[in-house]
Amino acid sequence: MRIVFDVSALSHRRTGVGNYVRGSLAGLVEAAAGRHEILAWAPASRDGARLIREALEGIDVELRLPVLPFAHAWRTAWSRAGRPPVERFVGRLDVFHFGDWMYPPQAGGVRATMIHDLVPLRFPEWAHPRTVRMHGAKYRNAARTCDVLFTNSEFTARDVTELLGVPPERLRVAHPGLEDGFVAEGERADLGRPYALTVATLEPRKNLETLLAAHLLLGGGLALAVAGGEGWRARPQLQGEGVLPLGFVPHAELPALYRGAEVFVFPSRFEGFGMPVVEAMACGVPCVVSSHPSLDEACGDAAVRADPESPEALAAAITRAQAERDELIRRGLEHARGFSWRATGEVMLASYAEASEPLSK
Repeated sequence: MRIVFDVSALSHRRTGVGNYVRGSLAGLVEAAAGRHEILAWAPASRDGARLIREALEGIDVELRLPVLPFAHAWRTAWSRAGRPPVERFVGRLDVFHFGDWMYPPQAGGVRATMIHDLVPLRFPEWAHPRTVRMHGAKYRNAARTCDVLFTNSEFTARDVTELLGVPPERLRVAHPGLEDGFVAEGERADLGRPYALTVATLEPRKNLETLLAAHLLLGGGLALAVAGGEGWRARPQLQGEGVLPLGFVPHAELPALYRGAEVFVFPSRFEGFGMPVVEAMACGVPCVVSSHPSLDEACGDAAVRADPESPEALAAAITRAQAERDELIRRGLEHARGFSWRATGEVMLASYAEASEPLSK
C-alpha cells in the first residue's frame, strides 16, 4: 500500500495531539517494516516545516512539506472547497490519513482519520471558538466520508458513535504508546524540595484551580510543580507558597520531571485518553487521577482516583498515594508495559488493509 499520512499538527510545538501524530507515525513505519510506502506530508509555513522536520527526526519515512504562506488558511479553504483532490499534490495513493487541521478531498483509496476527543462538541465552553468551528467541520466530514475512524480509547469510540452517529464497525481503537525515554531508570529532576507534579495545558478543562486548592490543604509538605504551556481564556493563578510554574516543557525533558516527583496528579475534567498518566507510571511515579470515566483506560487499576471537583478528595488521594507509593509504582509499571507505538501502528496498518479490501473488488 501507498499510505499518505498528514503531519500538519507537528507544525506547532508538540503537546498531546502532536505527540500522538509523531508516535503513531513512528509505530506505523515500524509495523510496515518496509513492506509499504509511507509518505509524511503537510502543507506548512516555513517555520512549521522546520518544526515538522525536527519532530520526525529519527523516523525513516519519506517527507514532503510544500511551503506555503498562510498555510492554515490555505488548508482550511481547501477543505471547505472540496477540490481539487489530494492526489493532485501527492500522486497515487491507497490510503489517505488526515489529521485535525484539514480534511481535503481525495479521488480514491481508503479515507481515514483520528479523533482524539469530542471536547469541542461535548463542552464548547472549554475550547477556543476557532477550535470549535474547525473541529466541528472536521468531525462532520469524517463521519460522512471516512472508511475507518481511529480513536485513542474505547470511551472516545463510544462518544463518536453517540454524538456523530458513526457505527462501531467503522471505528478502531488505537491506544497511544510510549517513547523510549519514558522509563523508571534515568535522571531525576531536582527542584530543591520534594514535589507533586502535574502536566497540563493551562486551560479550564485541566482543572488546575481545584488542584491548587488541594495543594493548600496539604500544609506545605510538598511543592506543586506545574508543567504546561498557555492554553486559552484566563489562566489559573500559579502562585502561592510552594507553587512552581515551569511553563511549557519539551516532551524529551518530561521523563526526568516525572522520575523526580513524589506523586503525579492529573485532575482533568475530561480527556480523550490521558497519556500523561501512563507516561508517569512508566517513569515509576505513583499517580492520583480524576475519577472521570474518560480516564479509566489510562489508569487501569494502578492509580488512586479522586473526584476532580473536590479539593479535599484530591488532597486525601495525594496523601494516600504517598503512603501506598511502592505498591502503586509496581502496578503502574506493569500497566504501562501494555502501551507501545508499535502496537498503535499495527492497529492502523491492519485497519487500512481491512478497509481497502472492498475497494479492490
